[in-house]
Amino acid sequence: MKFKMIHENYNVQDIDRSLAFYNKALGLTENRRKTAPDGSYIIVYAGNDTTPFELELTWLKDHPQKYDIGEEEFHLAFEAEDFDAAHALHSEMGCICFENPAMGIYFIQDPDGYWLEILPVRS
Repeated sequence: MKFKMIHENYNVQDIDRSLAFYNKALGLTENRRKTAPDGSYIIVYAGNDTTPFELELTWLKDHPQKYDIGEEEFHLAFEAEDFDAAHALHSEMGCICFENPAMGIYFIQDPDGYWLEILPVRS
C-alpha cells in the first residue's frame, strides 16, 4: 500500500496576511479557496509549480486568540535553489528566527509563529 503526502494544515489568524507572507517569502500562491456558507471558516490551499504538495491555511471565525503551537518543534522544510538569495530576502523581511551555520540551515517564522526550515540544495 502506498500513500502520497498532499498537504499540511496551519491555522492562521489573518488569511490575507498569511498569503502575503507565504507569497513573498516562499513564492507560494493560492491554488484554490473554500469558504463556509455561514462564514465560519476559510480554507486556502497554496503551492507552487515545483511540487504538487500544498500548504493548507485555515482561518476560523470563532478562534480570535493566538494559536498555541507548542514548542515549535514541528516545521515544514523548503529547499532553496539559491540559498544566498533566499537568506538575503528573509533577512530583509526580518523573519529569520534561528540560524545554524554549522548545519547550513536557517528557519523563518510566519506571522502566526510557525517555523519553516530553509535548506540549500544538496547533492
